[in-house]
Amino acid sequence: GSLVGDGVPPVISTFNHTGKGAGDQALFTSLYTPLAQQLPREPMEWRRSYGRAPKMIHLEANFVQFKEELLPKEGNKALLTFPFLHIYWTDCCDTEVYKASVRDNMMRWQGNLRLHGSADWVIVVVETSDAKKKNKTNILPRSSLVDKIRNDFCNKQNDRCVVLSDPLKDSSRSQESWSTFLLKLRTLLLMSFTQNLGRFEEDMRTLREKRNQPGWSFCDYFMVQEELAFVFEMLQQFEDALLQYDELDALFTQCVLNFGAGDGANWLGSFCSPVKSWTGLLLRRPIDMEKRDGIQRGQASLLELRSYLFCRQCTLLIFLQRPWEVTQRALELLHNCVQELCLLEVSMLEGALDCWVFLSCLEVLHRIEGCCDQAQLEANVSHTVGLWAYATDKLKSLGYMCGLVSEKGPLSLELNRTVDLLAGLGDENAETVHSLQSPYKKLKEALSSVEAFERHYLELSHAAVEMYRAIGRMRSARLVGKSLAEFYMRKGNPEQAESFLQNALRSYVSEGWSLPVTHTRKQMAECQKLLGKTENYLQTSALLAGDANLTNEERIHFCQEILTFANQSTGTQKVALSMSYFAQLKQLQFRPATATVHSGTALQVELCLRSLMPVAVPLEQLAASVHLNLEQGETIGNTRGPQRRPYPGTVLFPLGNSSAVHPSAAGPSLELEEIQDRSPSDPRTLNSTGMVCKNTHLVMRRHDSSPSPDTPNLVSPVPVVMDDGAKMLMSGDVTLLPGNNSIVFSSQELGTYTLRQLCATVGQVQFVLPHISPLVQYEVYSQEPQLTVEPLTDQLLAGLTQRAKVRLQTGHYTVKKEDALQLTKIDSMLILTSSSCPATIFNSTAGQNRKIQASFVLFIQSSDKVTCISLPPTPPYHTLEFQLEVLCAIPSDLIRPENQRLTNGEIRQRPRSYSHPDNHMTAINQRVLRTDMFMSIDCPWSIYSTPISLTFYIPFKAKHSLLSAGNSKQSVYCVWNVRWKENMPLCLQCVFSASFSSASEEVSAFKPYHYEFQLERVTTLYSVRAEIMPAAGQQNCHSGSLCGLEMSITRLAEPEDDGGTEEKGQTETEEVCSTKLMYEVADSSSSWVVYGRSSGLVSMPADANANYKVQVELMPLFAGHLPFPDIKVFKYLPPSANSASQPDTDSCVENDTLSLLDRPLDNQGDTASIRSQGSVHSVGSGEHQSRVLPMPCLEPFSPGQVFNHSQGCQVLVLPSTDDHVLEINAT
Repeated sequence: GSLVGDGVPPVISTFNHTGKGAGDQALFTSLYTPLAQQLPREPMEWRRSYGRAPKMIHLEANFVQFKEELLPKEGNKALLTFPFLHIYWTDCCDTEVYKASVRDNMMRWQGNLRLHGSADWVIVVVETSDAKKKNKTNILPRSSLVDKIRNDFCNKQNDRCVVLSDPLKDSSRSQESWSTFLLKLRTLLLMSFTQNLGRFEEDMRTLREKRNQPGWSFCDYFMVQEELAFVFEMLQQFEDALLQYDELDALFTQCVLNFGAGDGANWLGSFCSPVKSWTGLLLRRPIDMEKRDGIQRGQASLLELRSYLFCRQCTLLIFLQRPWEVTQRALELLHNCVQELCLLEVSMLEGALDCWVFLSCLEVLHRIEGCCDQAQLEANVSHTVGLWAYATDKLKSLGYMCGLVSEKGPLSLELNRTVDLLAGLGDENAETVHSLQSPYKKLKEALSSVEAFERHYLELSHAAVEMYRAIGRMRSARLVGKSLAEFYMRKGNPEQAESFLQNALRSYVSEGWSLPVTHTRKQMAECQKLLGKTENYLQTSALLAGDANLTNEERIHFCQEILTFANQSTGTQKVALSMSYFAQLKQLQFRPATATVHSGTALQVELCLRSLMPVAVPLEQLAASVHLNLEQGETIGNTRGPQRRPYPGTVLFPLGNSSAVHPSAAGPSLELEEIQDRSPSDPRTLNSTGMVCKNTHLVMRRHDSSPSPDTPNLVSPVPVVMDDGAKMLMSGDVTLLPGNNSIVFSSQELGTYTLRQLCATVGQVQFVLPHISPLVQYEVYSQEPQLTVEPLTDQLLAGLTQRAKVRLQTGHYTVKKEDALQLTKIDSMLILTSSSCPATIFNSTAGQNRKIQASFVLFIQSSDKVTCISLPPTPPYHTLEFQLEVLCAIPSDLIRPENQRLTNGEIRQRPRSYSHPDNHMTAINQRVLRTDMFMSIDCPWSIYSTPISLTFYIPFKAKHSLLSAGNSKQSVYCVWNVRWKENMPLCLQCVFSASFSSASEEVSAFKPYHYEFQLERVTTLYSVRAEIMPAAGQQNCHSGSLCGLEMSITRLAEPEDDGGTEEKGQTETEEVCSTKLMYEVADSSSSWVVYGRSSGLVSMPADANANYKVQVELMPLFAGHLPFPDIKVFKYLPPSANSASQPDTDSCVENDTLSLLDRPLDNQGDTASIRSQGSVHSVGSGEHQSRVLPMPCLEPFSPGQVFNHSQGCQVLVLPSTDDHVLEINAT
């Protein structure tokens, strides 16, 4: 029987499996039609070995009469002609007949089956009602006859005997019998097929494992595995059938690769025979029997084996509705065949392989077009365009070999080659004889004439270009376009070739493909030379002469092309080319490094040029174009010195690759990673190793074809011109050697210049660098002498001797020995002369690292109106410094606004924000009283006098009206502010001096007054902040209601920094150093009542920023803006500290602390009622006084040591609500 999956009839009916029938031939003939119709109706589950997924299939069988010669012989592994099930048919119901003939016939039948090893059989007993009527006497019950047959032949296999009752009648009993019989027959057929298929696969694997043994033949194995593929194909299991051919393909490929690696196989010798036919693939036949017979006889060539194998794969892929995989596999097959022919060293006529590839490409494309509509073809161009391009390339190769591309046409040798190639094609296949566009006809026509070849080649090329553009593969499209350009160049048509070459070159340059750029430029140079585009050709030649991808001979050739044109003595206009193709500016160095010199000194600019030419190139001149900066050109004739440049004396320029592209177009760098393939059995054995690119998606990504504005145009010539009228730094007769060259320029012209361009002249050719980047400037300046007088201190004070520094910057002027400065005197300012006035000369151009050049002693002469200062000889661009002593008289007509207080000459005005007289933190506006003294100095370098202004600040001078009555005294208060820049001193000794007299007396009648005092411990140690908060639930304080006072004490400095003195009252317990303070909250304005504790002890840690908070309850007595209660902080001296030193009792506590001394001392230290030792008075006897114990005391802080942030602050208190109850009696 044959098995057919999914109820689809077999594709190849001539290879159906056949079953073998025996027994009553007439009986079987009557039952054949219903049996053949009903057998494939119901599906069966087919389970295979090796864990393969089960499938539902339909069974279909062909039956033939039993013959002994049809039984399989030993060693016959054929699967297509194998009898899977043997059936014996009988309708015997007579015992005598059974014993006489039927049983013996069955025994002979089974004997033959056992002799040939066939164990798959079944006996079918057909029961009919007509047989019972003919012979009723000898008829045994049907069950008895069946049992007898089972006893005779089916001892342990009772299911091998099946009863079919009235099969030709339409009754329920007949239908039930048919169902049982068909189920049994399907089961036995499927079981037999599965077992025999499994044995066939095992034998096939065994045969494959012997491939390394002598005498093994791939062709024999090919026929065995193909038979398995045929079986799967008949089962409609096309995927399994394709797998068999893929395994054969992989096995053959691996053997060829092993042969190429030196592991030769004897059976490959038959495939190494010369190829005499190159007819290409034939995909229009399901099976090419001619090639299959050649494989079976072992006489097939490599191309014939590959063609037949791919033909079978193509047929199955189309059955699987995967036509686009056919094109992919075809392209791989064609490339692999080319390599395999090389590995096996198969001899072929030159061009024969190109014919085979061309025919195969077109055959695959026509086969795909035959099974797909136009819409599918257009939507899947990406799958077919590779075959179009490959066919185009092979046709071009054939045209070159056959002389169909040259301008003169083919020669006799090329005509003979064409005839030999066409002879190898043989006769056209019968399937394509009537096709006008068959591959055979196209190739034969293309090789017949030059015009036909050009038509077919251009048709294929333009079709491939359009397909590539349609799918966005622009690189491939330009590669085909480049091939078209080569074709046009061979045809002598460079005009049409230029556009294709430009497009390809633009793409390669923008994406950074170095080698394709070089190759395309060579073609472009040839095209430009033929077209007579001299400027373009010279530019391309310059690029190629500096291209490292070319050999040295090629580079010299293109360099000589440039020199030959440059040395022409014709009067043609000079050609300007970009210097980036000829040489590269590598480095620029200034001497001196500051790039700034004064007039009279030469500034040298050294350029380092890297020549890209392979030979020495003589230059007529090398010129640098400089531009005068107008906005900075005023340095000429003005007093302006050198300025610091934003770059050092050496400027480096970025270098690019002349053969590639702009660095921005180079793309991302490669990220490579090593891969290793090790043997699974032995990890120490390395099979292969390689490199893999991890960022292929970025490296191979196509960039935008539109050029970037920052990318130089390396395809068409860059228009470069020199600035007309620009100043030039020139160097003549320069020879540029390959590599780095040094050229020095000099400049002495005044001004600030920017290097703009660089131009190298070689005969009629100019190489211009249009822009020099980064920006490079240099300056040649001329500085006028400058004279300045500056005070040595921040401020000059009138009435005291002050010192001023005189600085003379000579500039371009040379101070001679007889030169002097003449200062015009002013009555209110004296210039004090001394016997020695030292002067020092510095180098002005040395910057901050200036060094003393010389020292002199100046001679100063003074008269009534002029002071003359003789100057020492000083060279140009140096600095002369010396000091003068000046004395400014205090002006007597000082005008002061009335009703103002003066503080050191500063008028203190009350600002608008002034809120309370006790707020000492209120800001004030100050206006300084000063006087400006102007004098003129006559200098030897100028006919004009130099005006000099000095500002003097007026010290304290004020007038007060003192009214006195009797012996009453009035005081004048002076407030000063002392500041220091460095650390605060421990002790500051101060002397306050003033002179006073009556306003009516003369200045000589002033009486001096001196007051000496000492400032100690002025550092702020603690800060106190207070905040008054209303009762809970209220927004403001109300009179008569309790409020909360929160007080915060913060230490600002550690004890060792507290004014430089050791703080008293420090205690150290449990490794914690602290200071005890006493605080008191009191009200001197009688506006508050303090409830509860109003004073207490605070133990402050010794750490800076230590904080302590206290809360006190208050009650305001009045409404309005009430000032905060007074908060006082004292040092608490415990008895141990107090006993060490017994100070005077009157000096321990001041008067304002007596309120603390009238309260008893609380043992817990939280009441602040601590009296000082000197204020305790005894009321008992003298004996009791002598036994008094040391008591703690309080010591106030020095002024400024405690800063109260709340001093002068006020809080808003609202009046309380007064509710009265009024009783009214009505009678």
